[in-house]
This record gives sequence, C-alpha cells and structure tokens, in this order.
Amino acid sequence: MIALPLAYRAEQALAWHGGQAVTHARFAADVAALAARLPAAPAVLNLCENRYHFMTAFVAAGGRRQQTLLPSSRAPAALNALLDAHPGCYALCDEPIAGFAGHALDVREGRATAGDAGAMPVDASAPAILAHTSGSSGAASAHQKTWAELCASARLSAAVLARHAGQALPLNVIATVPAQHMYGLEFSVMLPLAAGCAAHEGRPLFFDDLARVAAEVPAPRLLLTTPLHLRKALEAGVTLPPLALIVSATAPLDADDAEAAEQRFGAPVCEVYGCTEAGSVATRRTALDECWRLHPGLRLEARGDGFVVSAPHLAMPAPVADRFELLDDTRFHLLGRNSDMLKVAGKRASLVELTRQLLMIPGVRDAVVFVPDGSSGDEPRPAALVEAPGLDERDILVALSAAVDPVFVPRPLRKVAALPRDSLGKLSRAALLELLDRG
Repeated sequence: MIALPLAYRAEQALAWHGGQAVTHARFAADVAALAARLPAAPAVLNLCENRYHFMTAFVAAGGRRQQTLLPSSRAPAALNALLDAHPGCYALCDEPIAGFAGHALDVREGRATAGDAGAMPVDASAPAILAHTSGSSGAASAHQKTWAELCASARLSAAVLARHAGQALPLNVIATVPAQHMYGLEFSVMLPLAAGCAAHEGRPLFFDDLARVAAEVPAPRLLLTTPLHLRKALEAGVTLPPLALIVSATAPLDADDAEAAEQRFGAPVCEVYGCTEAGSVATRRTALDECWRLHPGLRLEARGDGFVVSAPHLAMPAPVADRFELLDDTRFHLLGRNSDMLKVAGKRASLVELTRQLLMIPGVRDAVVFVPDGSSGDEPRPAALVEAPGLDERDILVALSAAVDPVFVPRPLRKVAALPRDSLGKLSRAALLELLDRG
C-alpha cells in the first residue's frame, strides 16, 4: 500500500484555487468524502475538467480499487464505446456530459466541510489507469499503468524538471493541457500527488486567463503547455509573471519558437519526449540542444525492427513507435516515427520535415502532411491540409516546390479554415481523412 499524497504534510499546498492554497489536509478530507459516495464498480471514467476535482476523483477511485479510464476523445461515441467495453463502469464529472449514455456522478456534491482524514491509501500494485492513445497514427490503443509506475515516473520527472529550472522542489504547475492525457496526468496531477508539487486547478486556454492563473500561484512557477499553444502565446504578445520553467510536449517544438519563448518569458524551455506506453522518457532544452537526454536510470535500445525503453519502474521494456540515432547510453537524436518515412523513386523524406517546410512559408498558419488511405504502397503520395488565409493553393505549392524534391510535393494540397486539432493540438488520422474527403 502507498498513501497519496506520498509526502503528506497537512498544511502543504497540493493545489491552488483563486490565489488560495488547497492543503493536503483539505484534499484528504475531500477524497474521503467522495470515496464514501462512490458506487461499487471495476472502473470509472474521470471526466472532471477542473484539475483539483480530477485529482480528488482519481485518488478516491484508487482508494476504492477502481481503475480510471482515460479516453482518447471526449466525443460521445468514444465515451460510450468505453462504457460498452467496460461493463459496470460509470463517470465522475464536474459538469454535464453531452450525449453520455451511462451513469455520471457529480463530484461537486457532498464535499467535506472540515477535518483531516489523512492521506488516502491505495494499493501500489493495483492498476491506476487505462490510458488510450490519441489515434494520431491510426487506431487508438489502450495501455495500463499501476500506481507504483505512475508515482515512480512522476518523482523521476520532477527531479529532472527541477534541474532544468535550477530550482529546488516544489514547483507550482500551471497547465494548459487536460488531466486526462498522459502528459497532463504525469506532470499536472502526479507531480502534486507523488512529488510534493502543487497545481493550479484551472486549464487556461485563453491568454487573458493564462496571465490571471499564473498570477494566482506563487513562484517558482512551471508552465506546462504544447508547441501550438506556446506559438500562439508568442504571436499574441502575452505577458506573464516570472516563470522558472516552460515545459512543452505532444508534438515537435521548433527551435526558433523555443528561443523566442525563452527571450520573451525569461525562462528555460524544456521539451519532453515520451509516449503512453512508457511515460516521460527524455528531455532537452530545445533552444540549445538538438539531442535528447534520457531520464536517469532509463535505457533506450534497438530491438528487432524497432526500439524499446527499459526502466526500473516499468514491469517490462516498453516498445516505442519512433526511430532514433543513439549517440551513447544517455543521449539520442529523434528521427521520427517509422510510419513518417516516405520512400519514392529511391529517395527518402520525412512527413515531419515536409510539414516543417510548409510551416516556414510566409502566410501559412498551420499545416500537416500525411499519407492518405490507399497511398501507402510502393510509391506513396503525401497529401497536405493547410491553413493560410492570404494564399491560394498554387502559391503554396510553388513555394514548397522550391524547398523540397518534386516527388514529395503533396498532391492533393488543400486549404482549410482550420485543422481539426484536439485539446492538446494533436491531429487524429480519422479527422484528417474526413477533412480531406470533404474537399
């Protein structure tokens, strides 16, 4: 058994609400009150938008030995599919869930009014979550994590981030990403639960909200975000109180954006590499380093046609879908996903690099290059979707043709009003194909 928060201190902050600290003692009382209300069930969908509500529901369910299901999407069809796949499960929420066919319990009802129940014990070996991948490279898949795995990974990540920040723990986390994603879970939920940090309860998506939320937590502040949100913040000229560290993940971060963010916000920008299968694996300071450095104790090695990550807290080596150039035992270059490589007429190109070239064209706001269904044979032909209000498709094709080999120029290339990005800025293959077919 382990107790969460692991380093339980009754008066230490675990979360921030309206500029006020929510202590471990308050959290323990809220967890105990909610746990007493939970129905018997093998699993639960935690759909709480408020980060503190999510943490409370997460630990209360763990104390009742209920595994938390993290959906790949909040679309009603995806949520109801999980209901069908896990008979007897229900949902915990803090606002109505449109189109949800199962039983939902509102965590805001019946909160504790006083008292300190002590840290909630959970079985370290019990499954904590069943996380579903985003489906960016195909169908979503599910991966189970125990409480011990999540806690060990969070403590390791916290030590690495403290080194990047040049600050002793605890750090106060402000996150623009949801708790239901592995990145958001590990860094905005498990850092408070397992590593003594504290997180703001909100998820500020608009820049005025981001500035307000950042001002509601004391230094040292850690901003947890994505490349897309960071780029938009730079374009909007956002002003924030002093940050100790900016952390980015979920998609490749452009080195120029990282450098601009460091200059604007006066904080180092740390990029995290990880995956649902293994959690966070490595970091780099993108403005200064091209290579990635593994977390202490982790090992990345070639196995068969791919690579695996090994770590003391992982039950077995975890396969990863990317390709790497291993520099030594601790450093590597990330070459992209196996599925990202194109080979046409004896020439090779990366979908990530083709997308980067599109994004470098003046007037292009957003873009993606991918291989549609039916084009993955011996001579695959990439397609592209581009957001570029002031350009026409011919302008874009002419500019791109000057930068890449003609055999890799996407056809079709279609302009769209906006790409169908999810809350983390990710693009599912299904959404891309649907948008391409509409054209």
